[in-house]
Amino acid sequence: MSGAGSKLNHLWRVFATGFLFALFGVGALVISLTMFPLLRLTTWNADDARRRIQHGMQLTFRAYMEAMRVLGILTYRVDGAERLRKPGRLIVANHPTLIDVVLLVSQMPEVDCIVKSGLWRNPFLRWPAAWADYLPAVAGVELIEECSATLRHGRSLLVFPEGTRTVPGKPVRMQRGAAHIALAADADILPVTITCDPPALFKGNPWYRVPARRFHLHVVVGEPMAAREFIRGNESPVRTARRITQWMLTQFEAGRATQPGPVEATGLPWLAESAQQPSIR
Repeated sequence: MSGAGSKLNHLWRVFATGFLFALFGVGALVISLTMFPLLRLTTWNADDARRRIQHGMQLTFRAYMEAMRVLGILTYRVDGAERLRKPGRLIVANHPTLIDVVLLVSQMPEVDCIVKSGLWRNPFLRWPAAWADYLPAVAGVELIEECSATLRHGRSLLVFPEGTRTVPGKPVRMQRGAAHIALAADADILPVTITCDPPALFKGNPWYRVPARRFHLHVVVGEPMAAREFIRGNESPVRTARRITQWMLTQFEAGRATQPGPVEATGLPWLAESAQQPSIR
């Protein structure tokens, strides 16, 4: 690509990223006042409403990911997506970008999530989150009990054990909350590894600082492991949780080491040669 073409491509992606971020904010408000209330009113059964609203979340997020792809901001690929859709699993993922939850939820018609406490103070967004039966991010034992109850009821739960986005070049620091949830629920743990190349939308990086080319998100869904498999005799839950956390970290590191490289963007975004790898979106 020539220097002028490269600059034009970069400016386009800055504009498109800003446009889609604004669209996300406005769209979230609009569907919170229209689509989600209508879905809730289609049934008096709270569990049916939860399933319909979570499915609505999936379709909305899938449309958003496709918009990012079509506008030339990114490509993405998900290996093992069928394993995400089996219910009753604790789905643990690393967290390299701002849109990890959007990408993962776009692959699952039903999944419970932990959401920041600030959302529950938003008068427009709190009700869709409540109808979807998402869990507020409270501290300590209360959150572990609520999360384990979700899993014991046969529903899947998405958790980011790091607790925040990864900073490129710095070691991944894992919290043990996810491990304690798995042990309390006696759940299967499903490791999910996400890589982003080149790094984009990471912690501390503003949205307008886009990489030199469109970035590629690659998701690898690993094999599930029962939490009980980590228990050794009469050892304390703390030691078992530490072992589970180390296993998760190992899974993330192994997944990142085996993932293939991204598609190179060439020319203007609407002329990108994405057809070279049909399995990549």
